[in-house]
Amino acid sequence: MFIAQQLKQTNIIEYVLYLWQVEDIVRAYDCSLPRLRREYISRFEYDAEQLDELTDWYAMLIKQMNDEGCREHGHLQAVTCITDHLEQLHLQLANDASQPFYKAQYYKVLPFIVELRNKGSKNQSEVITCLNALYGTMMLRLQHKDISPDTKHAVEEIATLMGMLSDEYAKKQ
Repeated sequence: MFIAQQLKQTNIIEYVLYLWQVEDIVRAYDCSLPRLRREYISRFEYDAEQLDELTDWYAMLIKQMNDEGCREHGHLQAVTCITDHLEQLHLQLANDASQPFYKAQYYKVLPFIVELRNKGSKNQSEVITCLNALYGTMMLRLQHKDISPDTKHAVEEIATLMGMLSDEYAKKQ
């Protein structure tokens, strides 16, 4: 919760990726608040008040995930609204002649997006495709799995584009 609050203000892309990770953590504990509290939240070195706040935040997320039907897969509606907004902004920037740096980076990343779409869901937005690449790579790193040099290069280019998108998002807020 505390990290999410900070990321929402500083980097919307990292915020979305963090919330995806939190959704997966909640799922790993079977959307059970008692398990989350006992096995996960209790490991944080916060004072009692902060632990209560964090527990309340996870309780709210569990309720939302249950209410919105994303207990097993999918994303919270609030996160989907952000990614939809990011996609709209991305399309504006990619088609805006006054954004040559964004446009140039987009064209560097476009072959990777096409390749990723051909391997996965062809109906995903470009931003979701990029976020999935970043999230998947993050999960591989957490599992200490090897990442090929080509994948590293693609992810670096995607991360640059998403960083630019995040910066533009912040300017508009």
